Amino acid sequence: MLVCALWQARHAQAQAELPPLQLRLSPALEEKVSPQQRDVAPTFISSQRLSAVTDTEVRLEGAVEFRRSDLVIRAEQVDYDQGRDHLRARGDVRVNQTGNVFEGPALDLRVDAFEGFFDQARYQLLSNGAHGTADRIDFVDESRAVVHNATFTTCKREPGPDWMPAWLLRAATLRLDTEEETGQGEDVSVTFQDVQVLKLPSVSFPLSSQRKTGMLSPLFSADNISGTSITTPFYWNIATNRDLTVYPTVMSQRGVNVGGDFRYLESNYQGRLRLDFMPQDRLRGQDRSGYSFQHTAAAADTGYGRLGLNVNLNGVSDDNYWRDFPRATPSLTQRLLANDVGLNWARGPYSATLRTLKWQTLQDPLAPIVPPYDRMPQVVGRYLQPDRGGFDIALEADYTDFQADAARTGQPNAQRGVLKGQISYPMLGAAGFIVPKVSLNAASYTFDTALTAGQTQASRTVPTYSLDTGLLFERDASYFGSRYRQTLEPRLFYVYTPFVAQNYLPNYDSGALDFNFASIYTENAFVGNDRIADSNLLTGGVSTRFLDGDSGAELLRLGIAQRLRFADQRITLPNGMVSPKGVSDILLGAGLTLDPRWYLDSTVQYNQKTGQSERSTVSARYNPSNYRVLNVAYRFQRERSELVDMGWQWPLNDLWGDRGQDLGRGQGQGPGRWYTVGRLNYSMRDSKLVDSIIGFEYDAGCWLGRVVFERLQTGLVTSTRRIMFQLELVGFSRVGIDPLQTLRRNVPRYQLLREQTDPPSRFSNYD
Repeated sequence: MLVCALWQARHAQAQAELPPLQLRLSPALEEKVSPQQRDVAPTFISSQRLSAVTDTEVRLEGAVEFRRSDLVIRAEQVDYDQGRDHLRARGDVRVNQTGNVFEGPALDLRVDAFEGFFDQARYQLLSNGAHGTADRIDFVDESRAVVHNATFTTCKREPGPDWMPAWLLRAATLRLDTEEETGQGEDVSVTFQDVQVLKLPSVSFPLSSQRKTGMLSPLFSADNISGTSITTPFYWNIATNRDLTVYPTVMSQRGVNVGGDFRYLESNYQGRLRLDFMPQDRLRGQDRSGYSFQHTAAAADTGYGRLGLNVNLNGVSDDNYWRDFPRATPSLTQRLLANDVGLNWARGPYSATLRTLKWQTLQDPLAPIVPPYDRMPQVVGRYLQPDRGGFDIALEADYTDFQADAARTGQPNAQRGVLKGQISYPMLGAAGFIVPKVSLNAASYTFDTALTAGQTQASRTVPTYSLDTGLLFERDASYFGSRYRQTLEPRLFYVYTPFVAQNYLPNYDSGALDFNFASIYTENAFVGNDRIADSNLLTGGVSTRFLDGDSGAELLRLGIAQRLRFADQRITLPNGMVSPKGVSDILLGAGLTLDPRWYLDSTVQYNQKTGQSERSTVSARYNPSNYRVLNVAYRFQRERSELVDMGWQWPLNDLWGDRGQDLGRGQGQGPGRWYTVGRLNYSMRDSKLVDSIIGFEYDAGCWLGRVVFERLQTGLVTSTRRIMFQLELVGFSRVGIDPLQTLRRNVPRYQLLREQTDPPSRFSNYD
């Protein structure tokens, strides 16, 4: 074989004048080659025979290989004119251009400009694995090509002359843009299993997960409230940091709804705006609308501190919106809609917040709720200085104007000022800690109307003293032939807060803390500033952990804690009960991680007087591999609820011994496989399913099928039900009723069967 020496195809003189090459370290080969790099890249050629035709033209014959930068051309014969940079190739021509492959009998090409044509060609795209045939491919430049009389599919080519793909797109003209990652077809038809399912004069579609402007696949839905719905979304890729999606929807039983979703992202601010409007809903006989707007911004520190802005605005037209549109934007389907604007400032240990918060409460005659208080406005100033001579110091001043419908709340509106301060002296060591702390909470009220006793003003000041101590013991242990590190962590927490009368005061923002391992070691039994619990109690607890001796990962965690109250707690919430002295319920907790596949967590609140559990939560997760996850949770609260919650995604083929292949996240587990997915929430107290989602997915390799049944409880006696079916032609489009948002929201750790997590590398298809 005759191997030609290194040969500069163009700009020989310019290249000779380049500075000497400087070697540099690089952690990876570069994915993209710049035009400047391509201009100065050398050309390598090899063949069995070489002959000169003219002074600038050579002929290469026999196993020819032409290589320059990210371009490789192979053929039986190549005529190359160096002066015009023109190449003609004949006989089993194969072109690999940045991972995209084109094959055919004859090629004419201007190499640097990548302009030319390919007759009777076959092609395969790197971005999505799509391939097809064409009468002719015209290369416009290195990123754009026009394919004439084209076919297009992502189905893998099987051996045999009679093979036909499961789905196939045919187009009179197909324009491919690998820079924008888009395809544009004219006079297009799509067949699925030899049945034509689509015929369009023009269609645009993405070649990867990159965003692109255009019509998205239509979405269909059918439920027992809105009837049959058809949504035809339009996506506008305004810029790399801005986009807009418009959602016109026709509902057979309601009318037309128009929605829009605008997103933006800048270096120092970002946000999202969602609007929906339905003129004259036929079911309700009125216009329906909703909006949701979130915005966050931060200004650079100019020497006077940092400024930040947080905006969260939500609103709907009527009280029935959450029930009639249960699958709209989540922030619009709750019964309490927040309209919250906050301006923040911080400099060193100082910070301040100016906030306005107004609620829209959606009432249900069968289940009315008391509206929370608006804060119009709230002003907070803080000083936080850790380790000031060994002391941690915190001060906070808060002024809030509480406003609500007094007829519904049953108490007057008020303006409240709160001053809080605390000082502690943490003594921390490797073997344990001691933290003494003194706190003070002072509040002053001015009421819009007088209280029952006639006061229009009130105030109270409550001090709190606490001591938190703990020890940490460690030892090496060996069980069943494995090494472990075991810890023993006892903890004692004492708090004393004298009784200061507060039960006569209205309650604006206080609520009871949940009784758990986090709250049992806190000074106050309430959150908020209207109730400071009188306390004289000691909390004791101990936990132990088993850590892997090699990795340090936690394998087992056990804990127990209990309170001893030396006097009755007399401060309560409105209509609350006094907490008597004596011992509290016992908290028991355990967490077990046998290996990364298994996880178990449980908490039990045990009443030793009755010998019964008051509350229990047990949750388990089994996640042995991608697309195999099972979540089960049991939640019990005596006299209130008893629920079992189960969610899963699992290959059905496992039932008959076909475990497939773990191809990685976003790649499925091989074609020809069925999956089941769903979530069930069952009330054992009521002996009925509350919410349920059950679905099946089929992965055929180049197409996916999904069918999902959903039932949602929207009231005490009302529910919505719908069935969703979707056909996904991988690498082209999704058609049908989209269940993916429902599955992502309800099934923990749900994975898409086809999802491009990382763009493919050109070196994955390197010649």
